[in-house]
Amino acid sequence: MSALLSLKGVSTFYGPIQALRNVDVEVNEGEIVTLIGANGAGKSTLMMTICGNPRAREGSIVYDGTEITQMPTHLIMRANIAHAPEGRRIFARMSVYENLLMGAHGRAQAEVADTMEQVYALFPLLKDRRSQRGGTLSGGEQQMLAIGRALMSRPRLLMLDEPSLGLAPLIVRQIFGAIRELNRTTGLTVLLVEQNAFQALRMAHRAYVLVNGAITMAGTGAELLARPEIKAAYLEGGH
Repeated sequence: MSALLSLKGVSTFYGPIQALRNVDVEVNEGEIVTLIGANGAGKSTLMMTICGNPRAREGSIVYDGTEITQMPTHLIMRANIAHAPEGRRIFARMSVYENLLMGAHGRAQAEVADTMEQVYALFPLLKDRRSQRGGTLSGGEQQMLAIGRALMSRPRLLMLDEPSLGLAPLIVRQIFGAIRELNRTTGLTVLLVEQNAFQALRMAHRAYVLVNGAITMAGTGAELLARPEIKAAYLEGGH
């Protein structure tokens, strides 16, 4: 496997506060890689640093063989990367259909229609609700919409930030099942930031643990699931 995304020695600051400390992460083509850690560990900051806001003050970020560390955010996001941020951030007054179209900006019409059918097949609820305003959807439906909108750009790398946050267990299983199916059938590469460590590790090919802005552990999802310190810190009662 070749690395589609590689972070080496990445340190990020908010003013004088250091949020990431010498982070090394690799995401290979076709993998699901998850990043777990407590709230405030720096997981979302890592995602935003890849997108160029905030910028890494130290280290290197390479995507598909190109150094993107200092590249403007809008150019990074045009490089077949899609980001579904924490909090969903859908367009509340737009319909489901219009929200999905926003994710396909600049793509050919025939390609857009084909991709939309793929999104509807993945999340049938969105097809049923396609005329409904995004803001009137349930939390789970809004998360499906946020992921669907990201998929409309036909990314090579899909970055998901806390997709299970605040959702009922049944909806969480549906969303994780859809991500797994996408990876299995299309080879889509996924970088997943998630507090639901059990679900994330069970699905991931490889995983990293982030503590206070630093990577403290790495391995396959199965290896980390079996580690007693991971069970104690993140999994007790979390199934």
